[in-house]
Amino acid sequence: MFENIVGNIKVKKLLINTVKNKKTSHSYLFVGIDGIGKKLIAKEFSKILLCTKNENQYCNDCKSCIEFDTDNNPDFTLIQPDGNAIKINQIREMQSKVQEKPIISNNKIYIIDDADKMTIEAQNCLLKTLEEPPEFVTIILIGTNENAFLSTIKSRCMSIHFNPISDKEMMMYLKENYQIEVTQTMLDMFQGSIAKALELKDKREIYENINSLIEKIDKLELIDFINKAEELYQSKEEIQKILEYINTLLINKAKTDYQYTNCISVVEDTKNRLKQNGNYDMCIDNMLWNIWREVN
Repeated sequence: MFENIVGNIKVKKLLINTVKNKKTSHSYLFVGIDGIGKKLIAKEFSKILLCTKNENQYCNDCKSCIEFDTDNNPDFTLIQPDGNAIKINQIREMQSKVQEKPIISNNKIYIIDDADKMTIEAQNCLLKTLEEPPEFVTIILIGTNENAFLSTIKSRCMSIHFNPISDKEMMMYLKENYQIEVTQTMLDMFQGSIAKALELKDKREIYENINSLIEKIDKLELIDFINKAEELYQSKEEIQKILEYINTLLINKAKTDYQYTNCISVVEDTKNRLKQNGNYDMCIDNMLWNIWREVN
């Protein structure tokens, strides 16, 4: 179980033991940063609980497992935000079906993904189910911001905190599965999130070029610096992530050279201007000029 999911060994062991000891809870709260496997582990855990052949792991060949793998298991429901929030009507729809007995398994599972985006009304509505869930129901809430949940919600769930993926685990995963090696600066940018790493792996060349550019700021004339930064002008859709990466580089350089400290503020100002729909090329022009001026 969970062997194909990297990281969070303690969480995996905890869940495996609850299954083996038949001490699973009726409600869980999975909390941690984005992209570290919370939903993957929640789905694997659900598949185990729904399997009709084995008690301690899924068999992959019973009707429940087969239908789970094809997203057709009637005893499994995944609830996700409708727009920017999970609304009260979504929780009411869940409640209208939660008392119905399982169809092919002995259990029913509800995963509420991005559950920290539930409106207050939706959370208060969910309380009724969390207080007295049917014996065959398990509810798993997944979120990044524990403070967004009402204390009454948290008190009725078994809270499980997920840790960021370690640099060592991240490097091993990327090397074994994608045959790529990454720099420490890129690992710093991933912040322990596999999702971030996978999102950026196909753009590795861009980030390596930016890394080279920042390393040479103090050795380049302004015109050369701007010319070598051409990729910034062509990466509008990716720019916020690129600017985050630039600041990660600048923070590392500022540790040994104070001149780079003001550059960090320049980049942050650019991020804000772009979010406010400032003219794209002018924002990049201004940022490059000010970064170069601070260092030279």
